[in-house]
Amino acid sequence: MRPFDYHRPETSNDALNLADEEAAFIGGGTNLLDLMKLEVMTPDQLVDINRLGLDQIDEVSGGIRIGATVRNSDLADDARIRRNWSVLSRALLAGASPQLRNRATTAGNLLQRTRCPYFQDIDAPCNKRVPGSGCAAIGGELRNHAVLGTSDHCIALHPSDMAVAMRALDAEVIVRDAGGGTRTTALVEFYRLPGDTPHIETTLTPGELITGVHLPVPAGDRQVYRKVRDRASYAFALVSTAAVLRMENGKIVSASLAFGGLGTMPWRNEEIEALLTGEAPSNALFDKAGEVLMKEAELREGLEFKKPLAQRVLKAVLTEATQ
Repeated sequence: MRPFDYHRPETSNDALNLADEEAAFIGGGTNLLDLMKLEVMTPDQLVDINRLGLDQIDEVSGGIRIGATVRNSDLADDARIRRNWSVLSRALLAGASPQLRNRATTAGNLLQRTRCPYFQDIDAPCNKRVPGSGCAAIGGELRNHAVLGTSDHCIALHPSDMAVAMRALDAEVIVRDAGGGTRTTALVEFYRLPGDTPHIETTLTPGELITGVHLPVPAGDRQVYRKVRDRASYAFALVSTAAVLRMENGKIVSASLAFGGLGTMPWRNEEIEALLTGEAPSNALFDKAGEVLMKEAELREGLEFKKPLAQRVLKAVLTEATQ
């Protein structure tokens, strides 16, 4: 690991004043420190944000606010989250290990980097790590890579379970800048598709700090999260689906669906939601939803299995949510 300076500011202003393009904020460090050991990330300064008072879960008008440094385990176990945003609790408990969940933070989870092995190998070309160097994954060995939202420059998969559930819940990210200003960005606008600049993953700019996440009151009370992986625990999703549905008189009144293990960002397809809304549940309807989900998938060699797997997972989730 390369040398770095370490700071423990007491206020958000102090933290932001220390931040520059060569600095990194650290909460739990469960991803950042691993990447520093591999020399994938080499910040000159680490700015510890654990003393900034961002570790609370507060009820607010129209929903709930989750602080940036709330631990994943605390968030999953919170009674309000388990009662009203249960899909988020399920997604968190499906991720990592108990030890990691005890350290990992809300903001860190949103910002975790891809687990593409070529990204983590500094001897391999990777446009996400070194812009313009190429993508070793394209034409390489593929299994845990994206099939939606890819480009000729990057097919790296977004790894977060939590972000998938938050995408289905219409989460908003609260960001503070060095001038003290605050902005709120919908999660759908927070992440960027790789295009020809895969190294730019979010709309955050240098010197900006995530201070929290706002979750509105869910549109549906039927919430399901299902994750398929190679191992029973401590493994990233091959395919995952988060669903938030509301039923009335035997029909789907509203549907919000997000997918992991498929996209370069937490994926959502509004065409599927429109297809389901107003319809009575049926195998034919759910099969059609699966076709819509994967109709634009780019199934490179080694990733062909993701199409039938994603369709089966979606059908199982919709069946469970509508029973």
